[in-house]
Amino acid sequence: MDIFHRVIVTILVCSVFPALAESNDIDKLIHAMKNQTPIIEDLQQLTDEIGPRLTGTKANEQSLDWAIKKFKQAGIQAQKESFEMPKSWSEQSASAIISGKNIHFSARVAAMPFTKGTSSSGLTAAIVDIGKGDLAAFKQSHSLKDKWLLVETAILDDKAGIHGLFQEYVDSVGIEQRAIDAQAAGLIYMSSRPKNLLYRHLPSKGADSKLTIVVMEREQALKVKRLLSKHQPLVLNAKLDITSENTYQTHNVIAEIKGSTHADEIVLIGAHIDSFDLGTGALDNGSNVALVIDIARQIKKLNIAPKRTIRFALYNGEEQGIYGSWGYTKTHIEELNKHVMTATIDIGTGKISGFFTNGRADIIPALNKVLQPVVELGPFEQINVHVVGTDNYDFMMNGVANIVANQQDANYASNYHAQSDTFDKVDQKQLKLNAAIMAAMTLGFANLESITWKQQTTEQVEAMVQLLDIEASMKTFGLYKSWKNKTRPVR
Repeated sequence: MDIFHRVIVTILVCSVFPALAESNDIDKLIHAMKNQTPIIEDLQQLTDEIGPRLTGTKANEQSLDWAIKKFKQAGIQAQKESFEMPKSWSEQSASAIISGKNIHFSARVAAMPFTKGTSSSGLTAAIVDIGKGDLAAFKQSHSLKDKWLLVETAILDDKAGIHGLFQEYVDSVGIEQRAIDAQAAGLIYMSSRPKNLLYRHLPSKGADSKLTIVVMEREQALKVKRLLSKHQPLVLNAKLDITSENTYQTHNVIAEIKGSTHADEIVLIGAHIDSFDLGTGALDNGSNVALVIDIARQIKKLNIAPKRTIRFALYNGEEQGIYGSWGYTKTHIEELNKHVMTATIDIGTGKISGFFTNGRADIIPALNKVLQPVVELGPFEQINVHVVGTDNYDFMMNGVANIVANQQDANYASNYHAQSDTFDKVDQKQLKLNAAIMAAMTLGFANLESITWKQQTTEQVEAMVQLLDIEASMKTFGLYKSWKNKTRPVR
């Protein structure tokens, strides 16, 4: 066949059989994502060279410039979008000394986010073993005022997984409130990770937290617990050098590929680029930052023209209160009703087993349809429950159709926010397969013939909150106050 006839055949296929052409685009994209791309190289650069990316730090700003450069090198329009963080917070140093009669030893500690710094002489108080910190333990204890309260934790390993991780968050709500009510000097969480690993979690009151909270390496915390059980009085002196300032401006990175026929309709895929600062944020969430960039790169490289605009969001400020995606919804409030689908991926490199649909049963048939081209990478099960704690939240609360990738835990929870969250923990093969799944889903939604769902009304969102009992999860992640006083979401 000569060149002229090949061109004619191509035109006929694309005009007479447009669905076939779109299917071929998706197949080409899946094939590209599975094969050699720069995704692993990008991830190694982000984690090994830039490193931990706590929002507001120099490394965080460097990561935003890095992402802009990656998009632009791929020929994709990208820009920074400003939003406000309520306060900056970073730990410069933290140390702890435990002392008693003929006892003196140090323990490694990490301050929980938004904990205030101490004076140069430190915060010194007696230690009380408060068991697991439940209501019964507090009721049995007396004179907790101005004491350090040691909280025992269960080991969070790969067996406990994401369920165990979520339970930590749930338990902390009651523990921290009871410590505040008791006027304790501070909380000491026994590290739930063995082998001296430290980590940070957002406290249950988020940026409004007033409680001094530290995580102590498990082995030394167990030693403290044993000594206290022998009626050996112990005192903790903690010195916390913390940098904290009031509101400041930072940025998300937003890129897009314009739609060919419905350019005003938007399919958005996002991941958060910030991380906590003990590890290098490879699983949480550098791997999925690299995934989002690579999907954009391959669509552009293959000259695929999606029907709807595909927007790629790298959110900042997620770890400290999901502020970047909230900022996005405020910036784009006038076009949220044109966001036909928003997707978030944030659970490391565990295998994608389906999606959380967050009370939007109406999108499940279409979701099943767009996953058909990658059915061999399944099976996929859609779970119509809510996710609170990652960047889908403000889309959900503004009534925008939103999904979160449901992933097998793999090694995510055991390395979550810890010193061990590093590049070597990444399942590179599965990351590539997850990229293929997310790419097929994204382009599939962009090319759907019709969209039958709409942005929910405020009344529908309020009904969904009650039906799914989302308020309990809001309390877990420090979001309840802003929901009740109607400062968040933006409508």
